[in-house]
Amino acid sequence: MTGWYISRIRLARSASVRALAPLILPPEDDRRTGAVHHWLWTLFTDGSERRRDFLWREETARGERWRTSFITLSARPPRDRHNLFNVETKPFEPVLAAGDRLRFKLTANPAVSQARVGSRGKRIDPVAAALGLLGADERAERRFEIIHVAGESWLAAQGRRSGFALDDGISVDGDDWRVIPRANGKPITYSVLNFEGRLTVTDPAAFLVRLTSGFGKAKAFGCGLMLIRRG
Repeated sequence: MTGWYISRIRLARSASVRALAPLILPPEDDRRTGAVHHWLWTLFTDGSERRRDFLWREETARGERWRTSFITLSARPPRDRHNLFNVETKPFEPVLAAGDRLRFKLTANPAVSQARVGSRGKRIDPVAAALGLLGADERAERRFEIIHVAGESWLAAQGRRSGFALDDGISVDGDDWRVIPRANGKPITYSVLNFEGRLTVTDPAAFLVRLTSGFGKAKAFGCGLMLIRRG
């Protein structure tokens, strides 16, 4: 794996950018995700034929607009042609070996595709599917348990295909639903889970490939980028 870059992107602090801040980073989660989805393309696109070759995630507490940062992992360094952002970029060149233990953070949409004869696969959300098997009272009582069990099971399956194994004590929370409005057509709707904990690398090459391709669905909307560090 060569030629990848990890970047931290923040709004510039100039007066002109401050005036645009409510448009660049709207306070509402869904509107902000939709806005970031669009303006990040200005940092990476260089032509109408360019396909997305980056992952991103929001990295700070909601409501703190001037401290909000966005982490990107990309095949090319971002280019701020409009002087709207402070961009810090460095090569992404992790050196990993089987048996390495890493801390990780991941925000992901855990939907999986279920094949259907004669049509496109249907996307199934494992948390919603598990909760849907329960009655209303049991669903309310066991909601956090189901989120953890279904989420950890999904990520463990990702690991078996992607060169890592989860250590004990993984944190899973969220099951938030995002609704991204579109000017034409139905809104884009997807669920989000947040994972944090430790993993053990079992196949470094496979793990690095998956890090750059991302985990789960909704990658264009801030999901799928796993951050790793030693410790």
